[in-house]
Amino acid sequence: MKPGIDFPGVGVGLAILRDGKLLLYKRMRPPEVGFWNIVGGKVDVLEPAEQAARREAEEETGLTIGKVEFVSVTEQIVAADRQHWVSLLYKTTDISGEASLTEPDKLSDFGWFELDNLPQPLSAFTKAILPHLP
Repeated sequence: MKPGIDFPGVGVGLAILRDGKLLLYKRMRPPEVGFWNIVGGKVDVLEPAEQAARREAEEETGLTIGKVEFVSVTEQIVAADRQHWVSLLYKTTDISGEASLTEPDKLSDFGWFELDNLPQPLSAFTKAILPHLP
C-alpha cells in the first residue's frame, strides 16, 4: 500500500527563499512530471511534519535548514497521476550552504527565481503556497 496512491498521503512542502527569490526544482517523477516544484515529500510515521519538511528539503537541496514557519494546508488531487495528497506547507529564509542537485534520479534542474518571474509549468503544490509568500 502506497500513500497518495492507495490512500490519501500526508506530505510537506517547504518554500525556501533567499534574497527575495524562491528555490524551485523540476520534477522527474509523478505527480506532475516536468513541473517546477518547491521541495518536499511525504511525512514518515511518527515524524513531526515540521521535521519532515526540514529533512526532505535538506535531502533534496544539500542546504542546511534552520527555523521554518507553518503557512497553510493544501489538498492536491492530481487525477492525471491518480494521486491524492494532503500537505502542510512551510516557508523559510533560515538557510546555509549552496543549493545543489542532490537527487538527480528524482529532479532534473533547479534554480532561484524571482516571485514575479517563475518558470512554467508550476506544480499545484507550488501554486498553493504562492499567496503566502512576500
